[in-house]
Amino acid sequence: MSGLPPEGTNLGPGVDPGITRTAQGEPGVQTPVAEIPPPPRQNQIIREILRSNAVATVLAIVLAMLIGGVLVAFTNPEVQRTSGYFFARPQDTLVAVWDAVAGAYAALFRGAIWNYEAETFVRAIKPITDTLNFATPLIAAGLGVGLAFRVGLFNIGARGQMLIGVTTAAFVATGISAPLFIHLPLTIAAGIVGGMIWGGLVGLLKARTGANEVILTIMLNFVAFYFLSWLLNTPGLLQRPGGSQPISSPTPASAQFPSLFGAPLTVNWGFIVAIAATVFVWWLVERSSLGFRMRAVGENPFAARAAGINVERIIIYAMAFAGGLAGLAGVNQISGTITSGFGNGIDAGIGFDAITVALLGRSRAWGVFAAGILFGALKAGSFTMQVSEGIPVDIVVVVQALIVLFIAAPPLVRTIFFLPKDPGELSAGRRARRAAKAAAKNTSAPARKEEVSA
Repeated sequence: MSGLPPEGTNLGPGVDPGITRTAQGEPGVQTPVAEIPPPPRQNQIIREILRSNAVATVLAIVLAMLIGGVLVAFTNPEVQRTSGYFFARPQDTLVAVWDAVAGAYAALFRGAIWNYEAETFVRAIKPITDTLNFATPLIAAGLGVGLAFRVGLFNIGARGQMLIGVTTAAFVATGISAPLFIHLPLTIAAGIVGGMIWGGLVGLLKARTGANEVILTIMLNFVAFYFLSWLLNTPGLLQRPGGSQPISSPTPASAQFPSLFGAPLTVNWGFIVAIAATVFVWWLVERSSLGFRMRAVGENPFAARAAGINVERIIIYAMAFAGGLAGLAGVNQISGTITSGFGNGIDAGIGFDAITVALLGRSRAWGVFAAGILFGALKAGSFTMQVSEGIPVDIVVVVQALIVLFIAAPPLVRTIFFLPKDPGELSAGRRARRAAKAAAKNTSAPARKEEVSA
């Protein structure tokens, strides 16, 4: 064929000597095909960053805050009043919306991080200590729930484990008299042991009988609640001497966490214990051989059993550790937060909030730590929002629920913000179709090449 280079001629990069095309795209004259350069490395780095779970988590929080701002605006009386003549003077409505949303989140910041309206430095930093104080039991209980999640166990029994930890810690706190350096560690140990027994019971039943841990933890939550109620209603047990109300005796000063900085700052040594618990869980799960076996069971219990791991024993260990951490949260309640005597509502919903914290932290120790501080900030700031702006505390609860909703649906967040999709989110069907298409293309290419050459 005239016009073609001799056989064996090097046509340069990107040119297939076996395929010839005319100017109209028909087989005939050889035309070079430009080689497509690879994308710049910085583009790949940016794409990987945008695909990361951290970015999705941050954007989920931002999206929840935006929707919370919409709810604040809709429930604001001034916004409702000015919206009545929106088409006549829209700027009034827009100004009212801005004032409502900005005022709400400014109050949240003042109540949770830094009170820039305070007259003294100590009063200005008090909100951050309130945040850490609220976050301490959330961190401990969230670590327990997250640890169970890593082993493939859905532990929603942190409330019951907290209540049993409170029970055992209260018996030690009010039943003995000792110096602080003896009494407080004994109280902490008693709470942890009580939670471990209650959580380990779930693990034992799960391992030996195959019972569902969700049902077990739900039922044991009620058992723990009514057991503590009976103890508080029975004279001579946990009921305060000389009274008939279902309330305990005050926690002795030797069994309380000392304040880190003194009044009016509220954070105490319980937060340091929570940091130590976070370090322990991180080391246990990520660095120890037991943690490796736990993660293996969480990934695939059948493969772990085939590899020689005692899955039943790992389940018992995991639930015992999870219960002990929830028991530590209970100790913080009676030794740090409520020291004047407690009732059967001492858990204050922390057991269920811990599930949210563990989900937000993606069951990683330091992720749970950060999520606990975030939720502690939301709780601390909600009171300032209610007092200074008249915004219901329920708005903050809605924001928390929205955060969990978006955390549980990363594809939704990536779609809303036009982020690149995570390859792991592609469905099995799409992956199979792509693989089949690629295989068909690869098998048809040699045949087409031979046909054109002929």
